[in-house]
Amino acid sequence: MELSSLLNRFNEPETLKMAKLGRELRASGIDVIDLSLGEPDFDTPQHVKDAAIKAINDNWSHYTPVPGFLDLREAVCTKLFRDNDLDYKPEHIVTSTGAKQSLANTILALVDEDDEVIIPTPYWVTYSELVKIARGKVVEIRTTVGNKFKATPEQVEAAITPRTKVFMFSSPCNPSGAVYSKAELEALVEVFRKHPQVIIISDEIYEYINFVNKHESIAQFADIKDRVVVINGLSKGFAMTGWRLGYTASTAAIAKACEKIQGQFTSGTCSITQKAAIAALTGDLRPSQEMTEEFTRRRKRTLELVSEIPGFKCFEPEGAFYVFPDVSSYYGKSNGVDVIKNASDLSMYLLNTAHVSSVMGDAFGEPNCVRFSFANSMENIERAWKRIAAALALLK
Repeated sequence: MELSSLLNRFNEPETLKMAKLGRELRASGIDVIDLSLGEPDFDTPQHVKDAAIKAINDNWSHYTPVPGFLDLREAVCTKLFRDNDLDYKPEHIVTSTGAKQSLANTILALVDEDDEVIIPTPYWVTYSELVKIARGKVVEIRTTVGNKFKATPEQVEAAITPRTKVFMFSSPCNPSGAVYSKAELEALVEVFRKHPQVIIISDEIYEYINFVNKHESIAQFADIKDRVVVINGLSKGFAMTGWRLGYTASTAAIAKACEKIQGQFTSGTCSITQKAAIAALTGDLRPSQEMTEEFTRRRKRTLELVSEIPGFKCFEPEGAFYVFPDVSSYYGKSNGVDVIKNASDLSMYLLNTAHVSSVMGDAFGEPNCVRFSFANSMENIERAWKRIAAALALLK
């Protein structure tokens, strides 16, 4: 059987691959501590679950409109105005089965063959692969720890060409935890003003998990708002990963294009999830705030533990729930059996020796780093880093 050449254009997400390997080891009886997946280890807030139960009892069990129920899209608009001072109408909103589908809809709606998409590194693993699926060209901007893993206006200006179609980034960033301030966004906007052909995709899925400032959206700058597609969803901020609800806010034209694409893939997302999402978006945010307070405590402890690892150089994350240390000082070292040549080798070594799962930085466009999540209990975080330290001490 000969499969489609499409499959050769992109790679399996390393985040899912590492989680799968961890599950396989766990199934064989090994105690694996998971620091690989980007999933809050909290339960969905009770008022959201209650709304879902009510929706089931009220028989909201039929097909849904492709872009989502009107009252859900109104709830998204309410949230965007309340939290971000952004004025959108329901016709600007498309809800999907997770922010990943929202990203896919947007890329497929915007990018043609050989169009260039600028993505600052490190970036979420799926960004580059979606561009490849659309036959676009990924143009990476290498950021540094010195710049707090943020693209500078000079870098963006230098990367733009007549073929540039999209600039795509996240704030807070997965995997680095970088958060762009209003002043930093305004400096980027100054560049985009000179290049009206560039559409900005702003992934804001970690909006509520912010340790430094109020979240700032690049869509707040009125003169470029029509060129911004905001991506968001419920997975991270509301601990609703399995519910699968993401959304885009954009111009009506881009929204219609996303709706057309989604109509041939999945149609509308789950009816029960949509009703629960209304409760999440318009209801009590205290559970989300309490979750971020706990992540703040875990971040502090994780940074203390990382600082005790010889050779790790770590940026202090400003948002999300990951640390992303430079681990290159271990390249070339060996325990007598395994030789660490790169981040992938180090991640696999830690999985097989320390029984701690992580994700190699190559997947995020940053080959000298490894991503470790602190979306796990404090007890497991302590245990994991003790194991990591012991395993790394064997490398000479």
